Amino acid sequence: MVVPLQGPAGIFGPSCEAVGDLVARDLNTAGGVLGREVEIEVIDGGSPPATVATTVGELARAGRIDAVSGWHISSVRRALAPVLAGRIPYAYTALYEGGEDHPGVYCTGETPRMQLEPALRWLRDNAGVRRWFVVGDDYVWPRLSLAAVRRYAARLGLELVGGAFVELGSGRMDSAVERVARSGSDAVLMLLVGQDAVRFNRAFTRHGLPDSILRFSPLMDENMLLASGAAATRGMVVASAYFPSLIDANSMDLQGRYAALHGSRAPVLGSVAESCYEGAQLLSTMIQRSGSLTDLGGVADGLAYDGPRGVVEFQGRVARQRVYLAVANGFDFDVITAL
Repeated sequence: MVVPLQGPAGIFGPSCEAVGDLVARDLNTAGGVLGREVEIEVIDGGSPPATVATTVGELARAGRIDAVSGWHISSVRRALAPVLAGRIPYAYTALYEGGEDHPGVYCTGETPRMQLEPALRWLRDNAGVRRWFVVGDDYVWPRLSLAAVRRYAARLGLELVGGAFVELGSGRMDSAVERVARSGSDAVLMLLVGQDAVRFNRAFTRHGLPDSILRFSPLMDENMLLASGAAATRGMVVASAYFPSLIDANSMDLQGRYAALHGSRAPVLGSVAESCYEGAQLLSTMIQRSGSLTDLGGVADGLAYDGPRGVVEFQGRVARQRVYLAVANGFDFDVITAL
């Protein structure tokens, strides 16, 4: 399980590790995978991408691991995918920019077409938001997502009035916030990871902007919400395939088993950690169906299951799933609608 233990995405690490314990227990309670006991080895996905790829590649070549999953940024996936292609299956669970085509890579996360385009349309029609400023970390997911947003804006009659990219993990947000304030935008699209989004939220609030400019993010889990603070997330809109606040039997069951295993002081099980559970369960399902650890063939194509996110269906090696729009409310999210 490749999850970030340092850097701006390190805020997700504790909950991802904790859910790894849960998914191993659940799989082993059900008899393991092909009759073998499941063990989770955590690799720090917050290290430089080349370092992660070298570490995981060595484990795969040595036969120490049979599959890879976990939430990590797209730069890490781009380094890992060529190393693992054709060797062992790899379930990539983070939201991402789309377009992943290496053999043996199965993407369970949201893409801009599922997440950004329908959210931009809904906010135009229901909140009158037409003028957008984009702030993103300077790496592949925000860059390619912005390219997609430009296409959506043209189709939806929206205006992109400006943008700013910041160095991943730099924490320098005041300049970007000042540019947002001068832009005349109705809203800002945040393509920021973990602690970078937390720092942006705090700077945005210091500059007194929440009452005049809406914020929308496709990546804002409960850990980021808690770290930002209620005052710094007031009115923020978020799109995700999973919110713990959804009243769904599968989600409530997952939350209950997580709490029973780890207790009331466990890290918050938000959308990022839930994706790690999803990825491991997907790999188990595919391996069990194929009867092989390596030759999964086209077993994912057409695969559908009902889990904590509701019904997830694979077309090829990419998941299709319902995405929800929610608004931050103190230390939780209130779901507004399904997109």
